[in-house]
Amino acid sequence: MPTRSVDGAIDAHPKDPQHHLHPSVFLVLILPFGMMSGFLTVAVAFILAQAGVSVEKIAGLIFLSYIPHTWKFAWAPIADTTLSRKTWYIIAAVVAAAGIWATSLCAQGGNISMLPAILIASNVAVTFLGMSVESLMAYDTPENEKGRAAGWFQAGNLGGNGLGGGVGLWLAHRAGANVAGAGLAVLCLLCMLGLFFVAEPAATHRVGGVFKSLINVFRDLWSVARSRRGMLALILCFLPIGSGAASNLWSAVSGDWHASTHTVELVTGILAGVISAVGCLAGGWICDRMNRKKAYVMYGILQAATAVGMAVAPRTESMYAIFTSLYAFMTGLTYAGFSAFVLEAMGKGAAATKYNVFAALSNTPIAYMTKIDGHAHDRHGAAGMLYTEAVWCLAGLLVFGLVAWSIVQLSRRKPAWFPAVPEHY
Repeated sequence: MPTRSVDGAIDAHPKDPQHHLHPSVFLVLILPFGMMSGFLTVAVAFILAQAGVSVEKIAGLIFLSYIPHTWKFAWAPIADTTLSRKTWYIIAAVVAAAGIWATSLCAQGGNISMLPAILIASNVAVTFLGMSVESLMAYDTPENEKGRAAGWFQAGNLGGNGLGGGVGLWLAHRAGANVAGAGLAVLCLLCMLGLFFVAEPAATHRVGGVFKSLINVFRDLWSVARSRRGMLALILCFLPIGSGAASNLWSAVSGDWHASTHTVELVTGILAGVISAVGCLAGGWICDRMNRKKAYVMYGILQAATAVGMAVAPRTESMYAIFTSLYAFMTGLTYAGFSAFVLEAMGKGAAATKYNVFAALSNTPIAYMTKIDGHAHDRHGAAGMLYTEAVWCLAGLLVFGLVAWSIVQLSRRKPAWFPAVPEHY
């Protein structure tokens, strides 16, 4: 018998108390999503920087890779209304693997003219992989474990980022970029084995054909967007709070700290993946024990403080290792906080569409802050880049505070169209 979730959407089934899927399966399934990003931002960025490509051009390529992730809400209804979640996952994993390999071939040959098209196509594909995992997670996670599931999910995302970057750079340095790309492509395909441990949920919004199903999807999305929690979540996602954008450029700017190739491989790759994964698990645990919105803001402040600390610290290899590792932990906190807050706000129903509206908005500040950071570095140096990121974060916090205050004030005036806000809000 269907039940209604907290946002009014119809759930596929009541939660079976005997069925409990360990959220670590979401870590495995989302790994390719992170690997694709990590391979580009660490391994490929380092190879291109060594070849004399400017930081601003590298940042531009990374910016292009984020474009599909800022528009993926536009095609998320396709994932909610066609095929199964598992089928979309398999298709996306195959295309993503091919995209990673093609990217490695371009980097190996120094042919960056082909990279924009490859990056756009492969990142469009990997968005469908993310949508599949997000839908499976929304249906298989009880309300009191949203933070825990978010932590494992983002641990896989950021851990995959470290795996793609660290292992990718290690292999590229020793055997060539093409070998690194091929190895990571195989790992992407192996992640499909995780599908054996999850069940395909029923899609109750798919009724009466594709057109009616689309109407149900948008009706479900509107019910979340007009709720007080969903409204603030949409605004919060767009602000540059806890974006972690500087980590996209660590390998490209490593020369400012006189960091060796070995150090870059270690601290921006595998070590960063492990540390950020630990940050995700810690951030998810905390989110289940306090207001998730406030936790997300707190994590953003800590990340901005880390950027300022790195800016004032000496430009040495040891400081590079310490602060990039600390930044990775803070990024893990912010990513877990984001997913926990979104899972709480969206409920179930058309999960792919709803999650990806939030995710697309949250990727927007990552994309524009990467571009801004790269520009600031080339104009004002490493310190200018880090201070710029911190200032933008503080500006986002100010805007968020004003918006939250406005929501409370509007609620007190009780306009007919505005949702009520409880006293503890």
